[in-house]
Amino acid sequence: MLYFSKIRIITIFVISIIFVLFSLSNLTKFDDNYFSKKINLGLDLQGGSYLLLEIDNSPVVTKELQNKITFLKTYFKDKEINIFNIKINEQNSIIFETDKINIDLINSIFLNKEEPINPYYDKYKSYQFDIENQSNQFKITLSKYGIIELKNASLDQAIEIVRRRVDEVGTNEPNILKRGNDRILVELPGLDDPARIKNLLGKTANLSFRFVSKSNEAELGTDLIEFEDQSESAVYVSKRIILSGENLLDAQPKMDSQTNDTIVTFSLDRVGAKRFGKATISGVGKRLAIVLDGKIISAPVIREAIVSGSGQITGNFTFQSATDLALLLRSGALPAPMNIVEERTVGPGLGKDSIKAGILALIIGFSLVILFMVFKYKIFGFIANTALIFNLFFLIGILTLFEATLTLPGIAGIILTVGMAVDANVLIFERIKEEKNNEKNQLVAFDSGYTKSKSAILDANVTTFIAAIILFFLGSGPIKGFSITLGVGILTTLFSVYFIARLLTSLYVVKNKDKEIKI
Repeated sequence: MLYFSKIRIITIFVISIIFVLFSLSNLTKFDDNYFSKKINLGLDLQGGSYLLLEIDNSPVVTKELQNKITFLKTYFKDKEINIFNIKINEQNSIIFETDKINIDLINSIFLNKEEPINPYYDKYKSYQFDIENQSNQFKITLSKYGIIELKNASLDQAIEIVRRRVDEVGTNEPNILKRGNDRILVELPGLDDPARIKNLLGKTANLSFRFVSKSNEAELGTDLIEFEDQSESAVYVSKRIILSGENLLDAQPKMDSQTNDTIVTFSLDRVGAKRFGKATISGVGKRLAIVLDGKIISAPVIREAIVSGSGQITGNFTFQSATDLALLLRSGALPAPMNIVEERTVGPGLGKDSIKAGILALIIGFSLVILFMVFKYKIFGFIANTALIFNLFFLIGILTLFEATLTLPGIAGIILTVGMAVDANVLIFERIKEEKNNEKNQLVAFDSGYTKSKSAILDANVTTFIAAIILFFLGSGPIKGFSITLGVGILTTLFSVYFIARLLTSLYVVKNKDKEIKI
């Protein structure tokens, strides 16, 4: 019915005022203690950087195979099965040999899903490794599901570390998403220094503490490693890792009060402090190389034992480079190196142009719709336009409430919402015209117009809403922005048509029930 109770009218009024305030909060400075939410502008509107990173999983696969070799040696030793000449070949497969009497037994072990050697079977109903056997030689290679599990674990860990590094930089509303099973999409709206973030994300940050060899010649168990700043010639460093970055609790840039140089201080966990203390007690007088991603960043001489669980890294640091190094150490090492395979930078000027173009398109479309509705439906055109304005307030208010990110496709979704909202009013008004021709009572005709047009309006909006849902789940970033504004716009359209427009229509019709109302 056209009748609205006082409670219903007050509820509509309160909801409308709330969402108008939410919308205006994007243009007006409100007290942040009460309401601090805003719509965030996307990369294409405020500028920033777009990076597509690809993980090189080769080191991860190699490390997994190395761990598996250690496991196999222990496993077969416990079962008193003799294996020998075990190694990793160039095709990233583990090969080993055994006695002829053990061939059938080893085959049965690798094919037995209950054995701990097959940890993936319960999850994938498949084995972690594919096995080949020729005579007494075995070759095991990671299966399809073994590689998938490894890549997924590597990707999840990399995303978490990338997120930590980006958050430390303080970028506003970063967008970090999976792309396949070996790529990460990073969108950084409003980023002022893309070179710095590229440098941070491109480093694996594998940290290790290792003693420098006293000999200047190659020896068993040493590696020749260069200094990152080229301040010294390359030195031979022990392969034995005293401490790794996994034992770091915190790292911070500081100024050395004595030398006035920039340093990076670090603190270790309990296990790391114990190992570091033991190594420095026995290593007084030796040089301790601090190796980051295969380069020596510092190699100080140990003057005294360090048992406090904290220390400092010196080098030719600027405060910015020390800050970045501390950030890398705090966030942890990436499981594998990452390469930037695609990069785009959007300048803030281009973003402003996009905003102006989007707003201009909205104003033109909105103005034409308003003029058409007033011309076509007179006073009811004004009512439809009022509902349309509130519809935009509702839409912007909901996006503000959830602190959504608005992109250029999102603005297109808002413009489309304007057209769909008017379409619903046109259907209602044309239905009312038909009802007035068949019904003498104007109140009944107007009420029937709203009631009988509901199914057609719902059908049109529900089908569009389903399309928006599909676009959201299957589309990428810009498509998601369009689907969100379109989906929310459909909901606000239905509310504005059947509550705002219907309320205003009922007030006008009831007030003029004794007059002939033309539409």
